[in-house]
Amino acid sequence: MQYRTSRRWLLVVASLFTQLSVSTAQSTTKQPYETLQQALAASGQLRGASGPQSVNWIENGARFSYTDGQRIIKTHSPKDQSEVVVFDGSQLKFPGTDKPFSYGSFQWSKDSKNIMFQTNFRPVYRRSGISDYYVYSVADKSLKLVANDAQTAELAPDGSRVGYERGGNLFIFDFATQRETQLTDDAKPAFYNGRFGWAYEEEFGLAQAWEWSPDSKFIAFWQSDERAVPIYKLTDYKGFDETYDSLPYPRVGDKNPAVRIGVIEIANRKKEWMKVELGRAGEPDGYIPRIYWTSQSGQLALVHLNRKQNHLQLFMADVRTGNARKIMEEKSNTWVDVFDFFAGINHLLYFPAGTNEFYWVSDRDGFAHLYRYDYSGKLLNPVTTGKWEVTYVHHIDPRTKKVYFTSTEVSPLERHLFVADLDGKNKRRLTTVAGKHTVDLSPNGQYFIDRYSNVQLPTQVELRDMQGKLIKALETNAGVTTFLASHAYAPKELSSFTTSDGQKIDISIIKPMNFDPAKKYPVMLDIYGGPGAQSVYNEFAITGWHQWLAQSGYVVVGVNNRGSGGYGRDFEKVVYEKLGKYESLDFAETAKYLATQSWVDGSRMAIRGHSYGGYMSSYTMLTHPGVFKVSLVGAPVTDWRLYDSIYTERYMGLIPENEAKYAASAVSPYAKNLAGKMFIAHSTMDENVHVRNTFQLMNALEDAGKDADLRIYPPGAHGVAYSQTSSLLLYQQYTTYLERNLKGEPIN
Repeated sequence: MQYRTSRRWLLVVASLFTQLSVSTAQSTTKQPYETLQQALAASGQLRGASGPQSVNWIENGARFSYTDGQRIIKTHSPKDQSEVVVFDGSQLKFPGTDKPFSYGSFQWSKDSKNIMFQTNFRPVYRRSGISDYYVYSVADKSLKLVANDAQTAELAPDGSRVGYERGGNLFIFDFATQRETQLTDDAKPAFYNGRFGWAYEEEFGLAQAWEWSPDSKFIAFWQSDERAVPIYKLTDYKGFDETYDSLPYPRVGDKNPAVRIGVIEIANRKKEWMKVELGRAGEPDGYIPRIYWTSQSGQLALVHLNRKQNHLQLFMADVRTGNARKIMEEKSNTWVDVFDFFAGINHLLYFPAGTNEFYWVSDRDGFAHLYRYDYSGKLLNPVTTGKWEVTYVHHIDPRTKKVYFTSTEVSPLERHLFVADLDGKNKRRLTTVAGKHTVDLSPNGQYFIDRYSNVQLPTQVELRDMQGKLIKALETNAGVTTFLASHAYAPKELSSFTTSDGQKIDISIIKPMNFDPAKKYPVMLDIYGGPGAQSVYNEFAITGWHQWLAQSGYVVVGVNNRGSGGYGRDFEKVVYEKLGKYESLDFAETAKYLATQSWVDGSRMAIRGHSYGGYMSSYTMLTHPGVFKVSLVGAPVTDWRLYDSIYTERYMGLIPENEAKYAASAVSPYAKNLAGKMFIAHSTMDENVHVRNTFQLMNALEDAGKDADLRIYPPGAHGVAYSQTSSLLLYQQYTTYLERNLKGEPIN
């Protein structure tokens, strides 16, 4: 099949390829970074623009809206390229005030007649916060407050009401009557309707704990009871009288939040509880991580997971009676996924309108593929098959019997859009340029916005039709090309090797600027390593710190270790109940492989990671002593018994039955093996990975007579740094530590 490509795009690619293929001698004439601060700021210049911002498809995909600056919202028609300003907030004030109107995000009503704005956002957890919500009428340009101090809000599909959660209770605002109605009234501390606590939100990926039915007749919601969950307290030690923040935080083996699913019928405000029990015989409790409205009015699908998260059951419930029947289940020797945090995929189950069928992404055959079922739970057919993974389902169209999805079929290092018939036939690829593609598909399945890059090409943003034809280049990032023409740049190279136990591992390598293969360079592995994550893609290198290190004479390496997503079930889930073992082996094997290269100094290697990466940089340093000379450790988990129950038990199982496996995966027992230099940074306000992890590791190191360098950033939360100034300081400390201990150079 032939695809048309714009001449402008070809010129950009050709120009950039020339820039990235310049000789080493030529690169010396380009401007180097004068300071670390300048290099860190270059991340934005290398990233470039990402095309239209805040894209929302409206009118069933006939148009999309986007923001033009801070105050303008426009719509664009792919069919005729026409654009219309639908919102101009340049002269708009908050109702009843002289304060200029501003907002953080917005959503359209289904009929595209109203826009609801989220304003005055006050963060709570990673995904949630408290806000005030205003509705703007496109027709008469009026603006009205409909909900204040609400944690979540959403327009009803028919546009007649707004639903929202405030203070742990659910409310609706009716446009016809201009009145607020309270739907629940039993909230109390640590007991919520339509709101998640920290653990559910963090580890199951949703912030909104309620859903409108497609016909706007019902609201289904989680009721969460955290009153039996242990409380974690944290402080930043400011002032003379310590003040503590606290949150319910279940660690491994602790009491979990108790949840149940209720449904409220809007017309009569009748509430019914769905009869799906959390507990099963011989099990302490479980989870309901997802609910879905089906295409049948008044029918709700509920997903149940046991506490080990290796047994999924799907129920269909009648919301008027609460009666539920199990229609499908899946058991695993490891764990069953319900979403993909790292890919930003909230759902692996799909219930498209207009058909009594549902679709599910499962790795039951060894790779994640899409399966098609009827509402009785009968498997109709696998939609995709092969030794590759479906990573995102964008659109299922029962009318045309087509499904549009992103997969790893081309390469685990790339993502490409495909279309296929629902019976699995007539599959074809819609994106052709090598690289990692992120797709925003129109609801009618006629157009898509494609954002992509590769190691030679900065981010490109294009509007295409479903034949793959280019409609418009939305962003070519000529500014990045201009920047590269005058600034030194070290591109990412993709490579691979085979470990001593026979596993192929993909890696990325950024070589020093002015690279001389006759020299020997120090190496830094910058890693993450957690289950399902992926560090190496065929995408443009944009990290300014990596460029600074390359300019300073380091080789910077990324690794897709065992446990990474994108390579199939066996590659990812080999880490089950033994976190640390295979990941650290692959990092050590990467170092040993690199040491065989003539241009690498195998005696000067470092490993750096944050969060799970901090766990891996410390665990690898201590369980493979002598491989790395330096370890940079940020906000590490050092004992999985100190981390939250939902995440940890998914990958490590339950205690006390797996107590020995937990001990083997802890960092502190290996403290006596430290044979190099270790730098650790953590925050006392880290609500995710508690600083107790770091303090226990420090205690173990000190007991063993081992020296390590500790930096505490008290107010920094999980990111450690809490401002531009502290971020610069942290990266300066990392860099100085490498210079002093890896290169052995004096620091002024």
